[in-house]
Amino acid sequence: MVHTQGQQHPISLYLKIWGLLFVLSTFSYLVDYFHFHGYLRWALILTFMLLKAGLIVSIFMHMAWERLAMVYAILVPPLCLLVLVGLMASEADYIFLSRVMFFGQAIAPGSP
Repeated sequence: MVHTQGQQHPISLYLKIWGLLFVLSTFSYLVDYFHFHGYLRWALILTFMLLKAGLIVSIFMHMAWERLAMVYAILVPPLCLLVLVGLMASEADYIFLSRVMFFGQAIAPGSP
């Protein structure tokens, strides 16, 4: 009988990451509890969200132990999509501002 050798990670690593996710989630809820407003609120929420997503992907989805080619194959396409969405958003702002400048008033979305 042939036994395949797999990679075993200590359960303490998963418990520590679970605890860290709990702490980050608590910080996310505290942002609303302390009534932060504006860009500070959104910056904190996005920071905690990205930290939690990074921990989940790297540890629970085992990306931290994968080959670099596999990591690039999984992470690069969504990052490229985010860049394209950012470019489209900046183009939309440019078109909106040029319409306001040349037509003199803002055109409501969905109006003819």
